[in-house]
Amino acid sequence: MKAIVDCNSFYCSCERVFRPDLWHSPVVVLSNNDGCIVSRSDEAKKIGVGMAVPFFQQKELFAQHQVSTFSSNYNLYGDMSWRVMETLRSLLPEGYVEVYSVDEAFLDLSHIEPGQLQNFAAAVRRTVEQWTGIAVSIGVAPTKVLAKLANKIAKQHKKETACIMVLDSPEAIEQALIATRVGDIWGVGYRHAEKLRTLGIEDAWQLSRMNEEWVRKNLGGVIGQRLLRELNGIPSLEMDDELVEKKMIATTRMFGSAVTNLLDIKEAVATYVSRAAEKLRRQHSAASIISVFVVSKEKSAEALQKEQERKNSWHYSHGASHSLYEILPHATAATHELIKPAIRITEKLYKTGYRYKKAGIILSGLVPDDTIQGNLFVEKRENKNQVLMNMMDNINFSMRDDALKFASSGTSRDWKMRQEHRSDRFTTRWDELRLIS
Repeated sequence: MKAIVDCNSFYCSCERVFRPDLWHSPVVVLSNNDGCIVSRSDEAKKIGVGMAVPFFQQKELFAQHQVSTFSSNYNLYGDMSWRVMETLRSLLPEGYVEVYSVDEAFLDLSHIEPGQLQNFAAAVRRTVEQWTGIAVSIGVAPTKVLAKLANKIAKQHKKETACIMVLDSPEAIEQALIATRVGDIWGVGYRHAEKLRTLGIEDAWQLSRMNEEWVRKNLGGVIGQRLLRELNGIPSLEMDDELVEKKMIATTRMFGSAVTNLLDIKEAVATYVSRAAEKLRRQHSAASIISVFVVSKEKSAEALQKEQERKNSWHYSHGASHSLYEILPHATAATHELIKPAIRITEKLYKTGYRYKKAGIILSGLVPDDTIQGNLFVEKRENKNQVLMNMMDNINFSMRDDALKFASSGTSRDWKMRQEHRSDRFTTRWDELRLIS
C-alpha cells in the first residue's frame, strides 16, 4: 500500500503555527510581489476567496471579513517543510518516504498490516501535528494515483473522514473513482481532461473501464497506460529516491516594480548568481554553462504576432522573454567566476526603453566539484577559489542576510521583490524569534 501525506493549506498553516489567534479566522498567503493568492485557509474559501486571483481584486472582500494577509515567507515555509519531512522519516524505515513537493510526501506502507492502515495513518497525522503544528491529510491506497485520489476526498470531507481516507477494498476504490471528476485525477491535465469529456469520459471510474489501447491513443501513450493501471490498483509508479543532486540549478525572481535601468538589472542578476552558486556548492557541484533571461512588460513584434494568432484561445499572455547562454572555459562553483559571464549576457539582452519585470539565471552542465583540475597557467592564489567560497558560505550561513557579498550585487537593491505583508522568519533568524510575553 502507498500513502500520501499532504499538508492542509500549507503556507497558511505555517503562519498559523506562530499566530494561534488565527486558527479559526480566514487567512491567505500571496505570491511573489504580493500579486495573487496562492494559499487559502478553509475559512477564506468559505467566504469566496478565489485561488490565483489578483490581490487587488479581493481587497474589499478582505476588509469586509477581516482576512489576515501574508506575503510569501519562503524561509519559514522551507524550514517548516523540512520539519514535517524529518518527522515522517523518523516514523518509517529508511527509504520509505519520498518527498514529492514542499508540502507532500509519499509513504511506502508495505510493512503495515492491512487491518492497521487506518490506525497507522491516524498516528502519523497526530505525530506530525503535535511535533510541527502543521495539520495534514492522508490518503492510503494500493497505488500512488489512487492514494492522491483518496487524499483529495479526505481533504474535501474533513469532518467525515478526520482527514484520513483508506481505500483498501474494491468497493471503496469504486466509490472513490465514481466520485472523482476526470479533471481531478492526478496526471490528467487541462487539455486531456477537456478531450476526455468530449469523448464521453466524465469521471475516473469511466476512464478506468477503458482498455489500454484506447488510453494509449487518447491519453499520452505509455504515460496514459501507466495511469490506467494505477487507477485499476496495479502499481506502475514506484517510490523514487530523493533527488540529492540536481541536474540544473535556477534562481528567478519578479522585480518589486518595473525596472528600466541596466545597472539595477545587473545587480539583480549578480544577486541571483550568488544564490544559485551557494546551492551549487552545497551539493558539491560545478557548472559549465550559464544562462540568463529577462522578461519585459513590452512584447516584441514576434510575440505580438503569436498573441494575435491565439487571441481566441485560453492561453494567458505573458511578457516577452529573452535569453542567452555562455559555455564557460572550465566548470566552476566560484561566485565571481559565474557573475562575470552573467553580466556580459545581461548587457547583450538589455534594450533601452524596455521595462523589465523579471530576470533569472540557470546553471547547467553540472559536474562534481572534485573533478575540477587546477590551472597551471594562472597564479597559485587564483586556484584557491574553493577555500574562499567555503569561507564566504560559512560566514553568510552563520550571520545571515548576505553579511559578505560581491559589490556587483548592489547595496540598496531597489528592484527587490515586494513583500509588504511578510511575517518574521521565526525559525531561521535569531533576531526574529517569536516573542512570548
